[in-house]
Amino acid sequence: MTNLDERAAEILRRFHHSWTDTENRYDDLIEKQSGFERLRPLRQLIQKLKSNGDNNFFRLGTSMQMLIISRSVDHGLRTDQKRIQIDTISISDFEVALKDGEKIYRQYRLSSLDDIKLSKMLTTLKHTLVD
Repeated sequence: MTNLDERAAEILRRFHHSWTDTENRYDDLIEKQSGFERLRPLRQLIQKLKSNGDNNFFRLGTSMQMLIISRSVDHGLRTDQKRIQIDTISISDFEVALKDGEKIYRQYRLSSLDDIKLSKMLTTLKHTLVD
């Protein structure tokens, strides 16, 4: 295995680990804490993206009720790293933004996470470099 192959395998390992951690966190909140039912659509989105193989392209993270999707190899984001932030307002109300630092490239208020606008954001993010 070459150094490049080893690096790619390590990136995938970290990406996959972030998905497992995030799934477990949301499962715990939804099942054991009252008031977190509104996170079910995020959990369903994670499952859908994972079944599409997107866990090979993105790292997941959380900040309170917010889901963060990035191309960061490491936990935690620098201010210059692009990310998608999905903030759950209610079970059918989401604020979704593609941003880095304080710069917002696209921001929408969506009633469903199956919206084409989110799909387009994911495609845009997928074409940024892994870092």
